[in-house]
Amino acid sequence: MYPLDPSSKPGESSSAAAEAPPPAPEPVTGIPVGMFYPAPPMERVVSCRMAPAAGGAWTTALCDCSDDCNTCCMACWCPCIPVGQVAEIVDRGSSSCALNAVLYCLVFHVSVGMCQWVYSCAYRARLRAAYDLPETPCSDCLVTFCCQTCSIAQMHRELKNRGLDPNLGWEVNSRRTMMTPPQHQAMEGMTTRS
Repeated sequence: MYPLDPSSKPGESSSAAAEAPPPAPEPVTGIPVGMFYPAPPMERVVSCRMAPAAGGAWTTALCDCSDDCNTCCMACWCPCIPVGQVAEIVDRGSSSCALNAVLYCLVFHVSVGMCQWVYSCAYRARLRAAYDLPETPCSDCLVTFCCQTCSIAQMHRELKNRGLDPNLGWEVNSRRTMMTPPQHQAMEGMTTRS
């Protein structure tokens, strides 16, 4: 026996109820009990950076300060530190970060804040020469004079993108690059057995 249709009246035949269209089902709402729906994974927003090349182009643009906010803030509020770090890497450890930072501050104070851009301009030119980078968007002197903060941050990012972290100093970076084995290393005379 089947249960009676609640919409049918008593005394009606079941054939009349079968001919009528079924009522629309009510939508199901709520969270199913006993089922776990994990949240979709959050995607990290990754900045579009070019892979470091042997030369020919900067890996970031002059105004890409949002790629590395820490460096940008340091270049804005205490530029002697990133200039000293960049100078130590560009000089390949022949001068220390502290010495270059003190020299930058000395030039700043002697020139009453008017000529410190010349110091960072010199290191921008040396960095460009080391990596064969173009003088874009304009000459080094004009870039560092008009927007020294962006110029310092760009040099710092360039070294980071090329595998030399200026925050670590030259000695640590040189040891780190010497200890890294080549990508495709094969030993002669070795055979594999199956």
